[in-house]
Amino acid sequence: MQKVVEEAINLLNKIFSERFDDFHGLYLYGVFTDGKKHRDEDIELVAVFDVENKYKRELIWPIVGKIETDLDVFIDLHPITMAELEKDEDFYDEVVNKGIFFGV
Repeated sequence: MQKVVEEAINLLNKIFSERFDDFHGLYLYGVFTDGKKHRDEDIELVAVFDVENKYKRELIWPIVGKIETDLDVFIDLHPITMAELEKDEDFYDEVVNKGIFFGV
């Protein structure tokens, strides 16, 4: 896996697990799951929480923005509960069945 992708995931996992008691981990999905470099592509991630709401998103986006700036990457992050993820069969398949999970 590309080093910068791994670094972004590790930072997000560390910070989210420190700030949110209900955070379970991140799924990497999309083009970066092949472990190769992809120029000008977003790092596509799903962050799994027990509760997902506006308040939590307001706390998440500055964290993501700082990591994007520090690492010079673009992160497409979807904070979601597992129950909500399971409601969209296609997205669930792409994320859970084809993606890579990074637990805390």
